[in-house]
Amino acid sequence: MAWGGGAMGGAGAPFAGSTAAGSNLPFAGVPSEMQERVDKLLAHEPVHDHEVVVYEPIASDTLPFSLRRLVLPHRRALAGAMVLVVIETVALQTGPLLTAIAIDDGIRLRNRAVIAAVAGLYVLSVLVGAVTSRSRIAWTGRVGERLLYDLRLKVFGQFQRLSIDFFSREKAGRLMTRMTSDLDNLTQLLQEGLVQLFVQGLTVVFVSGVLIALNPPLAAITLLVVVPSMLAATVWYRSASDQTFDVVRDRIADVMAHLQESLSGVRIVTAHNRQSRNVAEHRTIVDAYRRSNDATAMVGGAYGGVTETVGMAGQVVILVVGGRWVLNGSLEIGELVAFILYLAAFFAPIQQLVQLYNTYQQGQASVRKLRGLLAEEPSVAQHPNAEPLPLLRGEVRLEGVSFAYTPGRDVLHGIDLTIPVGETFAFVGETGAGKSTIAKLVNRLYDPTAGRVLLDGIDIRGATLASVHAQVGTVPQEAFLFGGSIRDNVTFARPDASEDEVIEACRLVGLSDLLERLPTGLDTPVHERGVSVSSGERQLLALARVFLARPRILVLDEATSNLDLRSEGRIEEALDTLLEGRTAILIAHRLATAMRADRIAVIHAGEVVEIGSHEALVAKGGRYADMVATWHRHGQGSASEE
Repeated sequence: MAWGGGAMGGAGAPFAGSTAAGSNLPFAGVPSEMQERVDKLLAHEPVHDHEVVVYEPIASDTLPFSLRRLVLPHRRALAGAMVLVVIETVALQTGPLLTAIAIDDGIRLRNRAVIAAVAGLYVLSVLVGAVTSRSRIAWTGRVGERLLYDLRLKVFGQFQRLSIDFFSREKAGRLMTRMTSDLDNLTQLLQEGLVQLFVQGLTVVFVSGVLIALNPPLAAITLLVVVPSMLAATVWYRSASDQTFDVVRDRIADVMAHLQESLSGVRIVTAHNRQSRNVAEHRTIVDAYRRSNDATAMVGGAYGGVTETVGMAGQVVILVVGGRWVLNGSLEIGELVAFILYLAAFFAPIQQLVQLYNTYQQGQASVRKLRGLLAEEPSVAQHPNAEPLPLLRGEVRLEGVSFAYTPGRDVLHGIDLTIPVGETFAFVGETGAGKSTIAKLVNRLYDPTAGRVLLDGIDIRGATLASVHAQVGTVPQEAFLFGGSIRDNVTFARPDASEDEVIEACRLVGLSDLLERLPTGLDTPVHERGVSVSSGERQLLALARVFLARPRILVLDEATSNLDLRSEGRIEEALDTLLEGRTAILIAHRLATAMRADRIAVIHAGEVVEIGSHEALVAKGGRYADMVATWHRHGQGSASEE
């Protein structure tokens, strides 16, 4: 959206007191007693030009998503972080070696100079470790944020790229999990997890080298006791944790999906007194999530217990064997102390690696979920050689069109139909007959499973998606408004529209009275999903939005069904102006709408069974005539009922 100064207000922007009088809009501005302070703050804010974004459908990525592919573009920055890690590790692991020197060459020989020198080097190593640790954390934090910035854009771009059918079969809560919980896991993994894995792994390698250098026999005993047991435990843990963490990702997706659905349908929940039932359902779902986390905790606990036992056993063996060697004079006491200290430093990273491996497994589970999302292909894809549609005259033709949402279950069967330029054409029929499906095919929200949809004789599968959607406008039965101002919503399809054009579009649909009542006019906030305006006002705003876009072909899915009679009369007048010289397709759920069309097609079981003007179809005495007779029996005052 092109955010104007209205929703949040620019410097000096006027705001309502507590309620926009007569508009049913809740207060969303700045209290009058705070306005002066707000204006002072805004006066010092930098001015940013509106960003111009040109969106093109994202090309398919043939390679699967992975952590390696994610970090590869940032390999130089990561290499710098690794250098800091090496310096930090060496600086922090010199302590035991310095301790051995201080004991054998300083304390035993009462050499104060050696003790002082070693103490100075010890302090220096601590300072170097602290400085490099701080630098490394800041460095990896910035790199991690850049990685996540790229990934967030990649995931959101994939959402924009996918077709409508994907969102019809996937729960919104599950998709939100990909952008929230899964990315949070990757945040932990990228900003600290991978680096700490490297830090602790490097520590193990460094300490192993020092142990071998200090005393190869003791080092061999240590490695023979520790490594086989740790390797066996790690192999088991990896297999068990892979399964448990995948289950955790599925269960948190279930939690988010149920939460999103409950919040979106909160009015229906309240109206039908389903609160207690919903709480019970959510308790069951959350309990499944808890139990999946319990399973991962049990696996991690078992692995941690094994590693601690192995570590203690290793220290006992070294203390017994090393102590005997000190007693018989084949090993210096300082070397044994250093060896034991390094042995503790050897097992501490292993314990840390257990926890980091949990983070790694959570991140990998999220990577697998994101890989599945990013591997999705749009069912309505733009051809690589697609050409933009020229300015359309407005002819619509369907040639042998069949369509199925589910393979093998056709909704439409071999429809042949031509709508001439400038004709207002209505589709009527019972619910589920296929009326709205035809509209979705014309707007290329779906592609037919057989046959062709042509605009001015051009198969729309060979045209760019942007050019099709720019010239085929749609007003759904349930209008959707975005959080922002009235201006933002009206100019949604044309952010560059002038003030006069926006005002004219609003005037055409009968919004002038509403705007005159609002203190901030077009800049009045409407809030998320338009909850601060009535359903009729939402529909008026949706009509103003499509009016401003000026499509050559207009699809209205009973766009006036939520309006009162007075507003509907104003819309009819506006439609006469808008539809002059344009083609209109009306999805009519009530006959009062269909009667205004030039021609009417009756859809039954996915087929066109009758077609003609209102008068001709009534005279024919077929299915449409029966519908009209039923409508008259219920009284024309109930024209909203089919």
